Amino acid sequence: MSERTVDRIVAHAYPWDVLGDPHFVDRARALGVAEISLAASYHSTRAATPLHPAHKVVDAHHAALYRPIRPAAWDGHAVTARAATWAGSEDAFADAAQILIDAGIEVNAWIVLSHSTVLGHAHPAATVVNCFGDRYPYALAPGHPDIVRYARTLTAEAVRGVALHGVSIEACGQLGIAHVGPHEKTDGAYPGIGDTLMSISCTERERALWADRGVDPDKLAAKLRAGVDALTRSMLAPDAVITDVLDEAEAEAVLSVRHAEADALRGAVLGAVRAEIPSARVTLHGHPNPWKTGPSPALTSAAAGGVDAVLVSAWPGTAETVAVTKQTRAIVGDAADVGAYVSVLPPKNLDDVSGHVAATVAAGANELHLYHLGLVNAVQLDALGRIIRDFSV
Repeated sequence: MSERTVDRIVAHAYPWDVLGDPHFVDRARALGVAEISLAASYHSTRAATPLHPAHKVVDAHHAALYRPIRPAAWDGHAVTARAATWAGSEDAFADAAQILIDAGIEVNAWIVLSHSTVLGHAHPAATVVNCFGDRYPYALAPGHPDIVRYARTLTAEAVRGVALHGVSIEACGQLGIAHVGPHEKTDGAYPGIGDTLMSISCTERERALWADRGVDPDKLAAKLRAGVDALTRSMLAPDAVITDVLDEAEAEAVLSVRHAEADALRGAVLGAVRAEIPSARVTLHGHPNPWKTGPSPALTSAAAGGVDAVLVSAWPGTAETVAVTKQTRAIVGDAADVGAYVSVLPPKNLDDVSGHVAATVAAGANELHLYHLGLVNAVQLDALGRIIRDFSV
């Protein structure tokens, strides 16, 4: 493999991008796309569809499973997936996947797990809560037994009966304060380690687990509140680290609980995948920072050993995202492939994309995952095509 080629290139799409557009497959083939990660379950979004002949915007107004909600599968569940009316058909994922498979394109089920505002509002006790007692309704608590069971069934139902190449697992862990929600007004309010402090979940379940590890949960939560207050009053240095707020034992307790819950959630989900499709190639969205929350949560020490590839966000064309790719490769080693998640959407300067992609490849990425076949206009589509041509084996 040359320095500018990768082993695998995957493009992303939604079912509604494929359904109702007789030219989608032709565009994908013309780009050289051989593999697509297609959303099977997804969070709420308002998606542009510039090249679709029948619609130009799709309002996916709550998180949903893009398969039929079968009562038999969800019987006895406290938390149940919601159906979608906007996805293009009753079984939108399977219908769109079959169109792609018939065209000779391999399909991965792109599954979002712990991110659902509609379910968080319906089941507040199963959501993340910060040290001040504020709940994050979009962030389903990954260690809550009802959420683990929900995620396992969601995954099994997503992949059921479809001839898939693999799965792409997003939000397999805890979300934190950062949330690109409707009219978000929290950006920049808690700079530095503020995001980390405000993303530590302090539910009764976590507090009990901290206590099991010999840490006083009330004292820990009080330290977090004091740290956030000091930060907002500029009494905490901009370059402060977590051990300036918590002692090492407290920090270790938080991380060990969070990572154990992520491992348990991932284990349940992968068990569902293996039961349905034993040969499925598994891609896990992750991040090398052990404190990271969000759609690409922190990689645990066991994460790489159970998946085929780790996907890291390389959307901004910055040195930081190149460094994240390099750090991920150092953590993963030869245990899994490393994919760079690359976008050509604004505010990306399309003239800089190729150089940025080359830098992520040089940093250790041997896969490219391109965002996004349905959201792009014709100019951005051409940019995706250049990436595919430039970095294909």
